Amino acid sequence: MKLNIATRKSKLAQVQTDTIIAEIFKMHKIECKKVLIETKGDMILDVTLDKIGGKGLFVKDIEIAMMEGRADAAVHSMKDVPYEMPEGFEIASMPRREDVRDVFVSMNGMKFADLPMGARIGTSSNRRSAQLKMIRPDIEIVPVRGNVQTRIDKIERENLHGIILAAAGLKRLNMDCIITDYFDPIDFVPAVGQGALGVEAFTSNENIKVFRSLDDIETRMCVEAERSFMRRLNGGCHTAIGAYAQIDGEIMNLVGIFELSGRMIKKDITGNKYDFINLGKTLAEKIIDV
Repeated sequence: MKLNIATRKSKLAQVQTDTIIAEIFKMHKIECKKVLIETKGDMILDVTLDKIGGKGLFVKDIEIAMMEGRADAAVHSMKDVPYEMPEGFEIASMPRREDVRDVFVSMNGMKFADLPMGARIGTSSNRRSAQLKMIRPDIEIVPVRGNVQTRIDKIERENLHGIILAAAGLKRLNMDCIITDYFDPIDFVPAVGQGALGVEAFTSNENIKVFRSLDDIETRMCVEAERSFMRRLNGGCHTAIGAYAQIDGEIMNLVGIFELSGRMIKKDITGNKYDFINLGKTLAEKIIDV
């Protein structure tokens, strides 16, 4: 038996999928083959995601491949997965999460704290842009899209002082040596699901137990808490929204940010980790009530 696992064509997506394929073979001695899908989100690079339908564009074409029987499952970055799943699909597993933090990558090793007034920083994320402006209102935000290497190349090509990226992607590509600064995830809140991978499949798939076996329960709890927060606020690429959950023993701490009526609201909540869905919803309501 050989399973077909769909993913985007980018180098990072393929590396991420290779780790899942290796884990499936390690646990079940089942071979898998990658099915590479070019999504609309990968093809349209001249406008920001919120103008063309949001991060769901990275997922929809891959789901179509599964519907057509070309793939048994798919590997996604959880930060790209919409909070509402299509009927019949599930996130069968979320393996152990990578580094959740955002990082600063500069052209010449300059630290974020040493940036000059009016520094040009590249990002197309509403969440990152809003938080950068909170820290340094003088910064000029320059939109940059594309895969990791494309964005890095734009530092020099667009005459930028640096760009903001996710630590997880650079680490998975063995490129973390270029990181200049790490942002504390409590101070600079990451995207919902950042650093986590999700294996998506039809609930009715005959191999669903294989895919479910890769699940890391604490990663699942944290990401689902963050997604519950996003769902209650109906958030996505069109709004500046972020959340970060962490577990210490039986306790979960969840911090969230949301742009409401033109201003950034930040709140946190602590509770029992097994109440993770309700914690996300309650945190969202604390923001709504501001």
